[in-house]
Amino acid sequence: MLKPLKHSLLALSLIFTSGAIADEVKVAVAANFTAPMQAIAPAFEKATGHKLVASFGATGQFYAQIKNGAPFDVLLAADDTTPARLESEGATVPGSRFTYAIGSLVLWSADASYLDGTDAVLKAGQFRHLSIANPKAAPYGLAAMQVLDKLGLSEAVKAKLVEGQNITQAYQFVSTGNAELGFVALSQVYKDGQVSSGSAWIVPDTMYDPIKQDAVILKQGADNPAAAALVEYLQSAEATRVIESFGYKLP
Repeated sequence: MLKPLKHSLLALSLIFTSGAIADEVKVAVAANFTAPMQAIAPAFEKATGHKLVASFGATGQFYAQIKNGAPFDVLLAADDTTPARLESEGATVPGSRFTYAIGSLVLWSADASYLDGTDAVLKAGQFRHLSIANPKAAPYGLAAMQVLDKLGLSEAVKAKLVEGQNITQAYQFVSTGNAELGFVALSQVYKDGQVSSGSAWIVPDTMYDPIKQDAVILKQGADNPAAAALVEYLQSAEATRVIESFGYKLP
């Protein structure tokens, strides 16, 4: 009767030991990368044993929070300038910054018959509201303004703009019908090689500055094995397959 008990105690010992060596990584994640991260997180946890706690929002807001002492270990930004700025300010682990994805911009409507795959509706002004993310805080919002400038429509649509705090809110304005169309991240409406709902015009990437999205380990995560493990995992074949499936390009 003692043998099963001995095995049970050994099993419990292994469970507690594995729990003791597992670490938690707190990650600030650009809103456009919400869906990929939600797919990547459980796979990362299963592969490494570490726990991932993600917060989603606008990159500009994360910068302010990090400078004010927010306890993030890793930043996955929607641009490359914010991580570079933090790096120059000594707020990151040297050598840890890399581009994990290159984003794409799409003009999208929840109505499957609204857009015909071109910018015709945008040019004709056949809408009451056009949703974009805050161009001062969200790189996808800045990209949207660059497209409007290139098309010569910035002034024409100014009164119709509905501005979200981040790309998630910009998407929500369109998905709920509060705006007929909007500029959102392709990753929000794309899965496995196609736009998964509504109608869209995938904006040529020559019309806006490349949306290089960089990740970096912050000072807070310097001695956290889970932070190093996440940065390594994001560059693995498993993670990059997920990233590409949501319409991102890789460096």
